[in-house]
Amino acid sequence: MLVNATKMLQDAKAGHYAIGHFNINNLEWTKAILTTAQELNSPVIIGVSAGAAKYMGGFKTVANLVKNLDEFLGITVPVAIHLDHGTYEGAKACIEAGFTSVMFDGSSLPLEENLAKTRELVELAHSKGVSIEAEVGAIGGTEDGITADGEVADPEECKKIVDCGIDFLAAGIGNIHGIYPANWTGLHIDALHSINDATGNIPLVLHGGTGIPDAQITAAIKEGISKINVNTDCQLVFAQATIDYCAAGKANPTDDNKSKGYDPRKLLKPGYDAIKAKVKEKMELFGSVGKAC
Repeated sequence: MLVNATKMLQDAKAGHYAIGHFNINNLEWTKAILTTAQELNSPVIIGVSAGAAKYMGGFKTVANLVKNLDEFLGITVPVAIHLDHGTYEGAKACIEAGFTSVMFDGSSLPLEENLAKTRELVELAHSKGVSIEAEVGAIGGTEDGITADGEVADPEECKKIVDCGIDFLAAGIGNIHGIYPANWTGLHIDALHSINDATGNIPLVLHGGTGIPDAQITAAIKEGISKINVNTDCQLVFAQATIDYCAAGKANPTDDNKSKGYDPRKLLKPGYDAIKAKVKEKMELFGSVGKAC
């Protein structure tokens, strides 16, 4: 059931749990996430970056893939199709393409420019029934070629961007994209508390959900985090499952391999199953299981 993300995140905020935002990279990713959400009766956000969307054939291809799979699989739990770390033009393109939710990441811009562009996109998104996320305090690491140190957002800047009318806010609290380095010092839960106080009841977003200790995830949810982005975790387990399958010789096209394990539907199945297991693990940790309504 395709929806925008506003109500599911408001419900999560009120209920002190979080909705998983899981990035997709192909059909297997999308199907694994949707079927797991259905099995666990959990709302879910299907996220895609501009780079992944380009790889998959463009924003319209992504929107149509999710919509068609949602219908074909008989998915009844709430599902949002969300642009991750979008540019101003990318957000507009996704609204046009049929996404139900977008993120405009203007965190690298001067604050006033970020605010102005956010206001414009809020008006456009809401006129189409699309939810919108914005960001202040750049998330660390690299995504789509953009690299930033893990920053801690200023609560007053957070309030200013919330006042633009956004539906949920990504605010840096020392989190980063990708694999966390050994010297990472952890989330700034005290800063998150201040941001939550300054922004009121708006749902807050934690990017870089891979590698954060479970105890810190739980503490962040208690302080207002209602959406948690996961991408690298699924990439890692998909890669490892595929490597193990191939290393076992199951994909070898030999006379002894009568099962045709090189068939893509068999070759990609272990990775698909690994993503399902990882998504289940995250949904249980985030507390969203059984929360679809």
